[in-house]
Amino acid sequence: MKNRLFATAILITIALILCTSSASGETLTVGGSDAQFQTIQQALDAARNKDLIQVRAGTYTGNLVLSKQITLEGVGGPTLRGERQGSVVTVLAHDCVIRGFVIERSGGDLTAEDSGILLKSSKNQIEDNELRDVLYGIYLYRSSGNAIQRNRIRGRPELKSGERGAGLHLWDSHHNKIEDNVISEQRDGMYIQSCSGNEIRRNRVFNLRYGLHYMNSNQNVFEDNLFRDNVAGAAIMYSNRIEFRRNAFVRNRGFSSFGILFQDCDELVAEENFIVDNATGIFMEALRNTIFRRNTIANNDVAVQMFASSDANVFTENNFIDNLNPLLVIGRKTTTNWSAGGRGNFWSEYDGYDLDQDGRGDVPLKIQNIFQYMEGNYPRLRLYLDSPAARAMAAAEKTFPILRGSSEIDNAPLMKPIELHYPYAAEQRAGRTNGGLMVTSLLTLTAAAMLMWKGQKAW
Repeated sequence: MKNRLFATAILITIALILCTSSASGETLTVGGSDAQFQTIQQALDAARNKDLIQVRAGTYTGNLVLSKQITLEGVGGPTLRGERQGSVVTVLAHDCVIRGFVIERSGGDLTAEDSGILLKSSKNQIEDNELRDVLYGIYLYRSSGNAIQRNRIRGRPELKSGERGAGLHLWDSHHNKIEDNVISEQRDGMYIQSCSGNEIRRNRVFNLRYGLHYMNSNQNVFEDNLFRDNVAGAAIMYSNRIEFRRNAFVRNRGFSSFGILFQDCDELVAEENFIVDNATGIFMEALRNTIFRRNTIANNDVAVQMFASSDANVFTENNFIDNLNPLLVIGRKTTTNWSAGGRGNFWSEYDGYDLDQDGRGDVPLKIQNIFQYMEGNYPRLRLYLDSPAARAMAAAEKTFPILRGSSEIDNAPLMKPIELHYPYAAEQRAGRTNGGLMVTSLLTLTAAAMLMWKGQKAW
């Protein structure tokens, strides 16, 4: 009996050792005279599920397909050079890892999703790669539960914007984490279509069309991202229950440019974002039941442009500072609430008083003057927005309000700005500031966001 139990214990121990070995896989090496393989394809052919393939420095030409559960790891920054057709790396197996490579020369067919990395599986990790000279950067095709982290993606600047793909393109892909990536020279930085549950954090996106573009995607979160020098920082379209916090939408200028654009959306939450130095800060058409709380909207040509189709939105505890035009309404009026819980917004142009010292102005603020109201329905008047005639008309209308203008009123304007910390303040060039945004000494923390934008570093 004892011998039988001892034999059983030995068999169990051997089985556990074999299982552990199988779970961790083997390490295969590629490149160099002492490596097991000279090409990655040879290693892929020989590999089994859960093996690690370490690729040493060098240039490896040819498209790759990962059909096994593999970790593909670059050592010393090797280059995977595609064949200028198709995708450089296509991942078909679940739970793969790709890290540490330079990936270049994808094909040029938008309809075939030619990409640096094309994911057609789930639960992969794509991290610490540099993608360049690619049509799409990383394309997620019905690919969920992935971690896309710390990649640098640069498209093809020689192509027109409409001929490029997105840096990160997600289609029918859910619950992905997209973090700490840098994207430029693509059509859109991140294009999200028919996706839910994705988390997008700490990415930097610049020099392209839309930094972030949602289409028919619900219940997504994006936080702590920087979108600068694009046609639009972000476009949220036909999507509901999006939450976005602590993002910066900076210097998005050009013809029909916006910090952030909303089209036909419901129940969004925008908190502690910085929307600064854009042609139009916030553009709203058919945006409903959305709350803007503790955001800084500063130094834009137009702070907020909204259509009368926008319904039941709330602005509370936001900083509106030194915008050329605080509000442009297309149509007669909206159902916007400019305060909540007795708390309105801070307006740098507010000249009211606070006799009871409760932090709120005793005189409501009529957000638009008559000239700005007229501009909303006669756009050509924008040419004269800062002219002596426009200022004279505004002053006259304020003194003798005989013309009926906008009904947009903040009934509880704040006397002091909300203190917020701009997360990219440390990255500004020393000594390069825009003093026009320094409203008062009370803006000590908020001013970190305002000191910027003309001296923004390139990443």
